Amino acid sequence: MGYYMSTSFAGSFDEGIAAITEALQNQGFGVLSDIDVSATMKKKLDVDFPRYRILGACNPQFAHQALQEESKIGTLLPCNVVVREQGDHTVEIAAVDPVESLGAVGNQALNPLAVEVRGRLEAALSTLH
Repeated sequence: MGYYMSTSFAGSFDEGIAAITEALQNQGFGVLSDIDVSATMKKKLDVDFPRYRILGACNPQFAHQALQEESKIGTLLPCNVVVREQGDHTVEIAAVDPVESLGAVGNQALNPLAVEVRGRLEAALSTLH
């Protein structure tokens, strides 16, 4: 599976942002951060970059559980979800695979939690068309 999961979205970029935000909410996640990579590239480097946003998704219950097991797990939180416009004006939505990222920690107690979070992110992605 790799370090991320992704799907294509048939709507516009803005519709993709709205759809994944709602799908995440339906799975118990809120969006804590929203980084507009395209705007940052333009402002800081004067570079035109295709529309690209990173949404920092967090489920407070799962974050609390993870922090109880690993005090430094915050370095891997929140779960990043990328919405990007591709060259052909299609939209790809991708989410980090928490099983892969938390696996690097080496704490077996996090495994069931990572599997649960992965399942919810997959469920959110599966609702997008």
